[in-house]
Amino acid sequence: MSKQTQSLFPFSVMGLLIGRTALLKDHILDRNLVPYSVTAAQFKVLIMIAHFGMDTPAELCRQLSLDSGAMTRMLDRLEQKNLIIRRRCATDRRQVRLALPAEGQALADRLPKIGADAMDELLGVLAPEELAMLEKLLKKILFAAGDTITMQRLGDPQ
Repeated sequence: MSKQTQSLFPFSVMGLLIGRTALLKDHILDRNLVPYSVTAAQFKVLIMIAHFGMDTPAELCRQLSLDSGAMTRMLDRLEQKNLIIRRRCATDRRQVRLALPAEGQALADRLPKIGADAMDELLGVLAPEELAMLEKLLKKILFAAGDTITMQRLGDPQ
């Protein structure tokens, strides 16, 4: 192993741990969403529309790091489930606006509780002070990276 590889190794382990934790979070979320016939990926789209005020596919693509083709397929599935509505913008017909019909809004109202239950399952092994420290560290990382959602929702990390 070269010296350069050795110096990068701890960061590689950290990346693995963060990535595996994110995958586990989505797995737990998928399991909690089975009764609603929604996936973790669809959950994220619905949360962004209902609770973060995002109403265009382009915004969702940017915030969720999805390409437009994947987003179109996801929105197609959500529309087939009657959980979203796509409408052409009245002032610019090239733009699509997203909204929630009554069924989509009813589910969106339940999503924070479903998500909280999944996070409790994931993070339940941590003591309260460990959980507080993890939250503080994650906020610090996201603020330093300029994550707009974290900044808008949580304000100053101090």
